[in-house]
Amino acid sequence: MPRDRLTPARLGPREVVHVGSAGLRSRPMRVVLSALGIAIGIATMIAVVGISASSKAQLLQQLDKLGTNMLKVAPGQDLFSGEKSKLPKEAPGMIGRIPGVEHAGATGDLKPTVRRSEKISQSDTSGLSVKAASEDLLKALRGTIGAGTWLNDANGRYPSVVLGSVAAERLGITAPGQQVFVGNQYFTVIGILDPLPLAPEIERAALVGWQAATTLLDFDGHPTQIYERSSDASVESVRNLLARTADPQNPQNVEVSNPSAALQAKAATEGAFDSLLLGLGGVALLVGGVGVANTMIISVLERRHEIGLRRSLGATRGQIRIQFVTESLLLSGLGGLAGVVLGAAATYVFAASGGMPWVVPLWAVGGGFAATLLIGSVAGLYPAVRAARLSPTLALQAG
Repeated sequence: MPRDRLTPARLGPREVVHVGSAGLRSRPMRVVLSALGIAIGIATMIAVVGISASSKAQLLQQLDKLGTNMLKVAPGQDLFSGEKSKLPKEAPGMIGRIPGVEHAGATGDLKPTVRRSEKISQSDTSGLSVKAASEDLLKALRGTIGAGTWLNDANGRYPSVVLGSVAAERLGITAPGQQVFVGNQYFTVIGILDPLPLAPEIERAALVGWQAATTLLDFDGHPTQIYERSSDASVESVRNLLARTADPQNPQNVEVSNPSAALQAKAATEGAFDSLLLGLGGVALLVGGVGVANTMIISVLERRHEIGLRRSLGATRGQIRIQFVTESLLLSGLGGLAGVVLGAAATYVFAASGGMPWVVPLWAVGGGFAATLLIGSVAGLYPAVRAARLSPTLALQAG
């Protein structure tokens, strides 16, 4: 008759989780402290990636709204005299006739200052300037009026002014209808612009009509800035023609720039220091892993009697190893889950305070949580092997 062979009992997934979580349920405070290191590391990594992604998303939204198809034309230095050159009076009109150009608006710098009243000293400019503005300027800038109206043929010939957002704030103007002192007379504020990130010089300016600037403020009619908006497909072709079109006789004296280049560069470099901060988060995660390993080793030492009893009742070494590796994975998983929640919450607070979109990349969440499981399995491997090697008799005697 063949002998009956003893086969060890098999543990299903539910039993493995139940047995592995037994040690965690019996020592909740130790679990919290051990998982804290993992949570801090993951939270740091998630927050770093999330804050960087939210900032970049905000920049890309601004670029989508403002467009990257605006170019700015300005007079440069004369190569022979060394003095600043002048753009021809006809330059805005000539630029507007270039194929692909949709709008071309111009401004001209004026000598008078803008003040709240004539009682304020002329030297107290508050960093503001006065500019003549063409009617197409607002369309070229894709600007919007926060309050009031824009300059046109009717009001652009009279002492009326449109203030940039910063200029209105510094002058204490809150609504159209109030007056400011420009040059030697009062001008009526007919509009206040919303912020213009691509044209900060307009935000800090008082804009008067082209005709009013000529008749009332001694404007010579030469533009000092021309803003051109073209279709996306024709930006480069228009850029190659701008200097020769603005000043055919002296194209070398014309400077052409892209105001959106700064935002594009900022968006491209966003997250340049993420690797350093992610490294710090990784160090915190490793420290948390060491804490998990230390907790598991202490747990093995404290539970030798339990290990011996399970072995004497038929548990195999493999089942003991699985028990402690599962306990380590559960401990790390709890820390990782808490870290993901904390990191996402920190990103949300930062994004909400700065008016940014809340972005937490899924790859960061998945990668961070996978890292916690990897740390947990590595941290629990040695204690699990040590527990499996305990002799049942010696373990029972130790208990």
